[in-house]
Amino acid sequence: MSSLVVPPVLPSPRDDAIQLYRAFKGFGCDTDAVIDIIAHRDATHRAYIQHEYKTMYSKDLLKRLVSELTGKLENAVLLWMNDPAGRDAIVIRQALHADTRNLEAATEVICSRTPSQIQYLRQIYHSKFGIFLEHDIEAATSGDHKKLLLAYVSIQRFEGLEVNKEMAEKDAKDLYKAGEKKLGTDEKTFIRIFSERSRAHLAAVSSAYHGMYGALEKAIKSETSGYFERGLLTILRCSENPAKFFAKVLYKSMKGLGTNDTTLTRVIVTRTEIDMQYIKAEYFNKYRKTLHDAVHSETSGNYRKFLLALLGPKQ
Repeated sequence: MSSLVVPPVLPSPRDDAIQLYRAFKGFGCDTDAVIDIIAHRDATHRAYIQHEYKTMYSKDLLKRLVSELTGKLENAVLLWMNDPAGRDAIVIRQALHADTRNLEAATEVICSRTPSQIQYLRQIYHSKFGIFLEHDIEAATSGDHKKLLLAYVSIQRFEGLEVNKEMAEKDAKDLYKAGEKKLGTDEKTFIRIFSERSRAHLAAVSSAYHGMYGALEKAIKSETSGYFERGLLTILRCSENPAKFFAKVLYKSMKGLGTNDTTLTRVIVTRTEIDMQYIKAEYFNKYRKTLHDAVHSETSGNYRKFLLALLGPKQ
């Protein structure tokens, strides 16, 4: 469920392009006007605006935004101007690149997406960067983490809600044998089950595991480590409740001294058009504070204004 607030009657993309052009003209940029337009348009409309801008002014709107905006606001706006798959591709590409490597971000984005989102993402990734996603994963990661990500992006998973209870129980037993029951861990079994099974099935596996042996999440934490552990936990948590998973990621990005703006921007911008209403509800349930208030107290200026516009009304 999207949190995006779009006007009841949308101006034409041409009108929006004209208003943006005016906002850029003269001395300094009318940033308020820019935010008021682009923070309230969906992906399709944003693509039309870019097309109109190019047609009318023979200029690339994204390049203009780069020259007019700076810092955290610029990063957030540029990411937002893409469609969801394009955004994911950009985030992952940066996160896997040697100079801007952030394996935590790459793992979060890959392991939290649905099979159909991943299929589309792989196509966009290749058309945008001329390289296969698998090649970049191969070059940037190692060990079991690499094996998990490669399996996760290449295996077609079922997206329906039907679950075979016997199979879920068998998987739970296999995971117990591969982990807590033995000395050392059989990572292959974890990779196989976590990359091949549907979300609904994994949630059933977790529930069966809980009934027989205790929390599967606890087992993953004691049996695995590093980015491999993070990948498994992301897949597991998103199989049970993706909104709760992202609420926690947002909370951690703002907890303690200083804010992790890269994470804050990434999650708000990439989830606004998907499930932000659910994330806001989960955030409030768990932390007894609205996400709106949390973001308001951790950010400032036009960057704050833009993020709050994407979050939509305070719940």
